[in-house]
Amino acid sequence: MTNQRRNAYFFFALSLIGLVTAWTFNGLAVMRGENYLDDGFTSNVDWVYSLDLLIGGVAGMSFIIIEGRRLKMRRLWLYIALAFVTAFAFVFPLFLGFRSLRLERLERESQI
Repeated sequence: MTNQRRNAYFFFALSLIGLVTAWTFNGLAVMRGENYLDDGFTSNVDWVYSLDLLIGGVAGMSFIIIEGRRLKMRRLWLYIALAFVTAFAFVFPLFLGFRSLRLERLERESQI
């Protein structure tokens, strides 16, 4: 197994964890009738977490587009759309997993 393949499995595992935790806690929030805006910005600590995620998310989504185009990956828009309906903690490792598989394929093709 190549390093890129191991990396892909690692990122796919993180992606699954990100999806499960997002669905679990979003589900709990919805069942309890919690308000994301009222509850999410009640203290300076909340602002730190929110802005940290926002800035990191914008950087990560930019990386998805830039790196994905460089590697000629397809359907990059799907990662961005999924981030808004699931969680960035799911989408970014998912992209990194598929990126690792793409790098493995490119490495294999360059050796032929």
